[in-house]
Amino acid sequence: MNSSQVEINLKNLINTFDKETFIYELLVAYGISRTTVTRLKKGDFNLSKVPGEVLYKKKVLFKEVLSDSLLTTIDEITKNEESLKHNPRFVIVTDFKTLLAKDTRTGLTLDIPILEIDKHFHFFLPWANSEINKNKIDTTADRDASYEMAKLYDILVHENPNIYDDGGHNLNIFLSRILFCFFAEDTNIFPVEGIFTNTLELHTNRNGSDVDSFLDRLFLKLNTEFDNDAPAFLKEFPYVNGGLFNDTIKSPKFSSKARKIILECGNLNWSEINPDIFGSMIQAVVNPEYRSGLGMHYTSVPNIMKVIEPLFLNELNEEFEKNKENPLKLKKLIHRISKLKIFDPACGSGNFLIIAYKELRRLEINILQQINELETQKSIVFTELKLSQFYGIELDDFAHEMAILSLWLAEHQMNKEFIDELHDFGKAKPILPLKEAGHITQGNATRLDWEIVCPKSKNDEIYILGNPPYLGSKNQGDIQRKDIQIVLGNSSKILDYISCWFYKGAEYIKGINAELAFVTTNSICQGEQVASLWPKILKDSIEISFAHQSFKWTNNAKSNAGVSVVIVGLGNKGNKGNKYLFNGLLINTVSEINPYLIEGKTIYIISKGKPFLDYPDMIGGNVAYDSGNLIFSEEEMNNFISKEPNSKKWFKKAIGGKELINDGIRYCLWFKNVGLNEIQDLKLVMERVEKVKKARLSAKDKGTHKLAERSHQFRDLNNPNNYIAIPKTSSERREYIPMKYLNDDIIPLDSIRIVADAEPYLFGILNSKMHMVWIKIVAGKLKTDYRYSKNICYNTFPFPKLKLKDIENINLHVFNIIEEREKHSEKSLAQLYDPKKMPKGLKEAHSELDLAIERCYRLKPFESDVERLEFLFKQYELMTQNKK
Repeated sequence: MNSSQVEINLKNLINTFDKETFIYELLVAYGISRTTVTRLKKGDFNLSKVPGEVLYKKKVLFKEVLSDSLLTTIDEITKNEESLKHNPRFVIVTDFKTLLAKDTRTGLTLDIPILEIDKHFHFFLPWANSEINKNKIDTTADRDASYEMAKLYDILVHENPNIYDDGGHNLNIFLSRILFCFFAEDTNIFPVEGIFTNTLELHTNRNGSDVDSFLDRLFLKLNTEFDNDAPAFLKEFPYVNGGLFNDTIKSPKFSSKARKIILECGNLNWSEINPDIFGSMIQAVVNPEYRSGLGMHYTSVPNIMKVIEPLFLNELNEEFEKNKENPLKLKKLIHRISKLKIFDPACGSGNFLIIAYKELRRLEINILQQINELETQKSIVFTELKLSQFYGIELDDFAHEMAILSLWLAEHQMNKEFIDELHDFGKAKPILPLKEAGHITQGNATRLDWEIVCPKSKNDEIYILGNPPYLGSKNQGDIQRKDIQIVLGNSSKILDYISCWFYKGAEYIKGINAELAFVTTNSICQGEQVASLWPKILKDSIEISFAHQSFKWTNNAKSNAGVSVVIVGLGNKGNKGNKYLFNGLLINTVSEINPYLIEGKTIYIISKGKPFLDYPDMIGGNVAYDSGNLIFSEEEMNNFISKEPNSKKWFKKAIGGKELINDGIRYCLWFKNVGLNEIQDLKLVMERVEKVKKARLSAKDKGTHKLAERSHQFRDLNNPNNYIAIPKTSSERREYIPMKYLNDDIIPLDSIRIVADAEPYLFGILNSKMHMVWIKIVAGKLKTDYRYSKNICYNTFPFPKLKLKDIENINLHVFNIIEEREKHSEKSLAQLYDPKKMPKGLKEAHSELDLAIERCYRLKPFESDVERLEFLFKQYELMTQNKK
């Protein structure tokens, strides 16, 4: 639900105010369904049994109290863990005259007369899935402007039903022009402060009927250098040019309310806007997908700096420091900066380009200050950096318009900073009429020819950068899959969408003075994607010049929570000597970086069907393909058996990765070696079997259709006498992946990997540090959790050649580990292998096992994980060659 509708709903709530229904109508006002609220009112969803109190899980704890106990009550509730165990987002107490509320996530509080709640509708917007980011780099102006523009956008769309007939292009241009006018009247771009808002207010009807014609005429004036026919009240508006007002568009119709909102927008302080943040905020306004993260959809400056500093900014700063006493070389450096080309082929609303522009302007200011100190003869200086040096591609039409506008705004702000910092010798040319803006092209970057968008020559110095869309193979639509096929060919079905940008970027920079760096999910540097993607990129003359190893993406928390990313820089071989590997605050200087983002020569770990050295095969657990009909929780099973007692004999314990780690259990109907005729009399079982059959027949895969012939059974029927069970996913926090011996009483589900009838020594190798350093590099990841794949993790692992005495020794260490686990049998594997709580005896047993395993590889102890990994990569290379 949008903010405008919430505000209307709250006004209605006040007009029909009723103590008995207040909290329920408040929830409805924020878009919580009437059906849900009715059940809450009946008590179905109310977790509190205290009279006058409503506790709705994850939403609200509401309490009616006496006037003199408002403050003490809310204080007690918000400090009481028991009261907050159901995670209510808001705690509200009221005597129905005053309302006190606290946001339990942000800590913000509200203290208002209850009948003025409509004036504070923003406070409870998280109920409507509209979070406000309180990040320090946000300013009040950015957030307020976003909220007001959201209200304006909502009402214009509502009151102009055909506004999207052209795909929204007309509206996008209109909004970007309005934003420019707001900014221009508050930052001295227009000659009189507030001229746009004041003129609109004075020369339009209160009912809004002529606002569209007023704006159409104003836009014409702003696009006309000598407009002698303009009405007197528009005479003071200047000629803008720059293409912003060039196209003729029809402004949307305004009502009195829409007019009121646009005037309220104009009364904000637009001089405090940050173009690098604001563009993304406004993009969220017009994109329903991003609206719930309003105020959060921008790439933070620290993250952008992780890209631009090692890509080009550090080297430019070093050049500045090296030549600080040489004014001639400093002038050459300014000339070099004035010729750079910065290109973001997925620029969004321009975040990376704007920060790069600002940082280069600030470096230019520092250089000019130094030259001024060195030279006795002073002269007036202007910036030599131009917006026309900045290039971008953006698919979204509105973001494309915002990128152009935001670069203009950034230029104006940096001109002011230029003058302020350089005092009497730094000048800026008038911003109006607007000069050529950045070269921002609207279109699909995977289909466009980048050399047309950003022309290149041998004399150019070009840096490509950005944060292109990731989109793993399972999340891609038909268009993205076609894009990948066009760019990378038919053999690229497992690749993330961002692979297109790396490939096209590598082709673009080949053989010229150019480099690139992209932010990407770490998945393209792990698992099967490495061998599929990087041979296409690291061919001929291209190499990895720097990389940030995996780190959590810290901004855009609502939609990108848990996303782990890396930054990969590419350049031509020989352009730079040392390479740099960043791991948090650590910077390692290395001679070569491989696609797994570690030091060393480029080797590809390729998926294998069998393990090395005739070690036992690993297989997956049992895939059910049952649409949830054959697997049960304990409670579900007991209910089922109570209705159909004769089904009890067919139930077996089952375990997935989650249950394995957390000491849980599930159950399944297991019919291995059982025909349908044996269970025909079990009515409820057969109902489930029929549902499985129906689901399998409706699947796209014809192989699944075949399975419908035995719909009472899992797809897989693996039930070995005993086996090592390994969870498919496990937290990166753990030093070892928790695994366990199980027997045929427990059916392994598909979130487990198994090795049947495995000897203890194999359990020992899989639980060793040598195996874990391999997993950390070659395994794919879900967020930051390891995804254990038999073909990539197990079958490619360079197992040691074992003698009988080695096997006997490892077996003893394994028994020690199992014995130490038994001493803490009340604890789950998750508790035992929590790095902060791992029992001392278990930790020592693992350390002794690690040493025993490592001696099977070589007698000299390994000094570090890097050394272990380098050794394993060499072993892998030897084993692969021997296999061939």
